[in-house]
Amino acid sequence: MSDRPIFVVGCPRSGTTMLQLMLHAHPRIALPPESRFLLPAYERRHEFGDLGDPERRRALGEWITGTTHFGDLGLEPEAVVAAITSAPPTLGSALGTVFKMYAARFGKPRWGDKRPLYLRHLPTIRRLFPDAQIITIMRDGRDCVASLKETPWGPRDLGELIDIWARSADSALRAARTLPGDSFHQVRYEDLVADPEPHLRRICEFLGEAYDPAMARPSDLAPVAVPEYKTWHALTRSDVTTARISSWRQRLTAEETARCEAVFGDRLIRFGYQPATACRRTPLVRATRTWLTVRDRLAPARDRAEAVRGRLRGPALPARL
Repeated sequence: MSDRPIFVVGCPRSGTTMLQLMLHAHPRIALPPESRFLLPAYERRHEFGDLGDPERRRALGEWITGTTHFGDLGLEPEAVVAAITSAPPTLGSALGTVFKMYAARFGKPRWGDKRPLYLRHLPTIRRLFPDAQIITIMRDGRDCVASLKETPWGPRDLGELIDIWARSADSALRAARTLPGDSFHQVRYEDLVADPEPHLRRICEFLGEAYDPAMARPSDLAPVAVPEYKTWHALTRSDVTTARISSWRQRLTAEETARCEAVFGDRLIRFGYQPATACRRTPLVRATRTWLTVRDRLAPARDRAEAVRGRLRGPALPARL
């Protein structure tokens, strides 16, 4: 049986919460609501100092338990601070201790986390958790844009919404090229909702776990693992459905659809989605596509530079749990 941490990633509004619940329904796996302290902790790692000092680990624990979404985990702050203080002296160990305690709350041995944004920060996840298993869920970019338009927290500018999916798609393609097969697995939202069991079985095979039928009923876990204030996740309390597949046809205007497809380029086709319009290469579209290509090609160099900076500053990183 494996004890490798599990991370669910993807573009926002691609089904990451549904997949989180499917995995949380497994008798050996627990994935919490979005905690949102992992990436800020990494970005501020130099502020925490030498984690070989128990007092610095205690200060880190107090910072984690004081973050905005910590309360969603249902953990006792004092117990978490004490556990981090006693944990191995690395940043990954401190963060992993929180997720491990969340899993223990449900009597489960395997732990991890879910946040769409992690897809664009996979090198960071692997620095903190070198043995992590990463599951990406991919959804039609037009549906993601349509859904993001309706959230209370998403950008209002269509160009920004399009950029969110394009960056996520490029990150997923790059991960598929570079990560080992036992560390990265991808599933399409449309396939998962149309016939959950075979795709969940493949995910379980990837994770080294036995399939459990409860995984196909994620709505049973929604009251436990999805905070009520997240009204944009209301559909997770209903049965798995195909009703939202290609809903962009009703939710996007013809002009919005054409702009999405023009900027996305062949990304849609590479993930198995067919464009509905002929590409119109306006100056804005050409400039945006050029910028996306340049940004994607520069990403590996940025990751290498960040790895060097990480070795030169801040506390020790890899988890030792």
